[in-house]
Amino acid sequence: MVKRVCVFCGSSAGRLPAYSEAARSLARVLAERNIGLVYGGSRIGLMGILADEALAAGGEVIGVIPRALVAREIAHSGLTDLRMVDSMHERKALMADLSDAFIALPGGFGTLDEFCEILTWSQLRLQHGPCGILNVEGYYDRLLQMFDHASEEQFIKPEHRRMLIAETTAQRLVERLLESR
Repeated sequence: MVKRVCVFCGSSAGRLPAYSEAARSLARVLAERNIGLVYGGSRIGLMGILADEALAAGGEVIGVIPRALVAREIAHSGLTDLRMVDSMHERKALMADLSDAFIALPGGFGTLDEFCEILTWSQLRLQHGPCGILNVEGYYDRLLQMFDHASEEQFIKPEHRRMLIAETTAQRLVERLLESR
């Protein structure tokens, strides 16, 4: 059963309005299904849009943020629960502990770091939640091609490559994550 989904995403809204709309759509889909949101705790970028929309839709929103970022005044103060940790490593571990599934929206290095670490933990069976990418406007096409290439070159086993679910709509991605549980 999926009670909470961890969403990794950008602290920027990105270039295309479609990225913000995808964050809003995902937040609404999660709230409509009474699935809580776990995310990075920021009030800016896609993170802030995601959290605000989930809260507006009546959803539970748990933010996990390193104290160093709270000090920079980017922590979201209106969440259901804001948890402060000492490091990025603690952040990732707590986000994983609180979550039953994982999604990447568009983002940069931090998003890729967090999501790829969760994929690695899945591969090693250190966590068992399904992992998905919301591939907005083809944002992750090249990354998905890279994963396919790594599988073809025998650096990623085919069964591990198949662990990653990619969809272009929030509704379909959440449905597939729930089906795979």
